[in-house]
Amino acid sequence: MLGRLRATAVMAGLLTAALSAPATAQTYDLLLKGGHVIDPDNEIDAVMDVAVEDGRIVKVAKDIPASRAKQVLDVSEFYVTPGLIDIHTHFDAQGASLNLQPDHHTLTNGVTTAVDAGSSGYKGFEKFKQTTIDHADTRVLAFLNVVGAGMYGPEVEDDPKQMDVEAAVKMVKKYPEIIVGIKTAHYEPADWEAVDRAREAAEESNTVMMVDFRPKPGRGYRELLLEHMRPGDIHTHMYSRRFDWLDENDKVKSYMWEARRRGILFDVGHGNGSFYFGKAVPALKQGFLPDTISTDIHKRSIMLPRANMTTTMSKFLNLGLTFEQVIDRTTLNPARLIRRTDLGTLTEGAEADIAVFRITKGKFGFLDSGLEKMIGDKKIFCAMTIRKGKIVWDTEGLSATEYTNAGPYTNFK
Repeated sequence: MLGRLRATAVMAGLLTAALSAPATAQTYDLLLKGGHVIDPDNEIDAVMDVAVEDGRIVKVAKDIPASRAKQVLDVSEFYVTPGLIDIHTHFDAQGASLNLQPDHHTLTNGVTTAVDAGSSGYKGFEKFKQTTIDHADTRVLAFLNVVGAGMYGPEVEDDPKQMDVEAAVKMVKKYPEIIVGIKTAHYEPADWEAVDRAREAAEESNTVMMVDFRPKPGRGYRELLLEHMRPGDIHTHMYSRRFDWLDENDKVKSYMWEARRRGILFDVGHGNGSFYFGKAVPALKQGFLPDTISTDIHKRSIMLPRANMTTTMSKFLNLGLTFEQVIDRTTLNPARLIRRTDLGTLTEGAEADIAVFRITKGKFGFLDSGLEKMIGDKKIFCAMTIRKGKIVWDTEGLSATEYTNAGPYTNFK
């Protein structure tokens, strides 16, 4: 009896000690240590550590103990940002011949979320989803083209009969987690049919409209912004040569400022033919900055103009924007614009989409869409991209072991 009492007392003592002991410290899968973190959403611009567990951000703080992480990466020579959002891309490779597959052109540039800008309409979107979106490591979202057939040339893009508002709205509502808005583009007739139907579809689906616009006699750019677009709608290709919003003295005209006050948003959409230094430089000097920086990446634009994300960002860095302003326009702003505020952030609990960048000083040449040159002294390189907590791009081997310390190894099986 006495033995059983003593055993019970010992067990009670062990239980009390266990309950009073501090909880075991959390162990992280991955710790990015010592990087300069820029996270506009949380107003962070400082040297911090970022911890990842189970594919999510679990802590952003100074001096997180390295002993608590299974893998520690020294990123003290780099910038650490949320994964970038490119809101104007063309990745429906089953559709128009100029389109690309996403991962090789996004993750290599720190882009973890790409928004296809109207490559497909309601007739082809589900095929796009099945063949590309569902298989990409990149998070691929979409603006649905108001033209049912999508970007298949003037035969369909100029035909109002293809613009079935009810069918477009039905498709948006079927895939609200993927389709973020309605796109209109390439419409040549000198009327407002395409813009107005796209706006109607955006209103009925409670989304935003993105407009790629070509002015015509009787269909001007001022009227587009002030009479046919709603607050929160986006005009892309803002620095194209198509538009007359600079006067004879290169001053930004008053209607542009009025449109911005009304809540119209302006996107870069670099592309093969829509970004000119001659338009961007005077506008930026007067403070007319883009709301979002995007690439309009496709098979032509990735060639001579080099409209990938890091090159496009580098152009703006050399045109006078700070790196913080560039990151704001490739993370927080596009997330808000497409109403996906769960993206473009390092908030604790968010999916661990992270980009790691180096800014290199030197002498670099950059081309615009007219193939004119600007010489800059800064260029942004993506060293690492993390998608859902997994390292998917590591061009400098930040996560690798120096080969002299690796011992016997092989990639042959």
